[in-house]
Amino acid sequence: MLSRLVFGLGATLAGLIAVGHAECTREGLLAAAKSYLAAQTSGNTSGLKLSATNFTYLQNNKKADIKAGVLSQPLKIDLNRTAADTTACASYTMLISSTGPKPYVISTQIRHADGNSTDAISTIDSIVATTGALFFDAKQTLSYVQKENWGPLDESQRANRTELKRVGDAYLDMWTDAKAADSIPWGTDCERVEGSMYTRPCGASLPHGGSARSNGNRRYVIDETIGSVDVLCSFDSLGPWPDSHEVRLESGKVKYVHTVTVMG
Repeated sequence: MLSRLVFGLGATLAGLIAVGHAECTREGLLAAAKSYLAAQTSGNTSGLKLSATNFTYLQNNKKADIKAGVLSQPLKIDLNRTAADTTACASYTMLISSTGPKPYVISTQIRHADGNSTDAISTIDSIVATTGALFFDAKQTLSYVQKENWGPLDESQRANRTELKRVGDAYLDMWTDAKAADSIPWGTDCERVEGSMYTRPCGASLPHGGSARSNGNRRYVIDETIGSVDVLCSFDSLGPWPDSHEVRLESGKVKYVHTVTVMG
């Protein structure tokens, strides 16, 4: 009788734990990114579910006051796109605002306090480019990016997480490793947009080492569903410059590369 009671109590507790256990879902990550976009549109961060005990705002690789950063400025967003990484419980959002008194291209990674839940945001980490950034022209960038297809890939077209990270790292290693460029599976129709500078195919005119300083402080968001890896970093090979490099692979080949680099 006692053993049955103990077993029943254990089953009840297990059931309660299962009900209360939150998961890091794609839907939750996308909802948090949507709230970030709403905050940037309004210039009001009150709608963001920020961690009360463990929140950090980074702008161009430096800790900052979220109330004094770019999120305090209402922007008309012409284009945005979000990748979701349920393994890291993080998202990456790229947005372009080409109108208004000051244009922007912004790359943002959002991370969550509990790796198993999207209930609270622990970090908003943004590379914020405007006039004066490398090859900056928001309207020109918009004209290229809005023609691209970043929709979900069929299962047969998807690279795994390890390969996406390897390609992202190899791209950033090209400035220090003479062999890195040749290790990247370039697609014949690959397109590269660096700021507003367009290159096709993007496997042309590549660095093959030469710098003694590697690009460090790398932070990753990897989304196998859309074949994307975004790496925020300090572009120390030429800078140090706050930087975002995003790569999309389709059927094992690089299709798109986007870079956002803030000089100075």
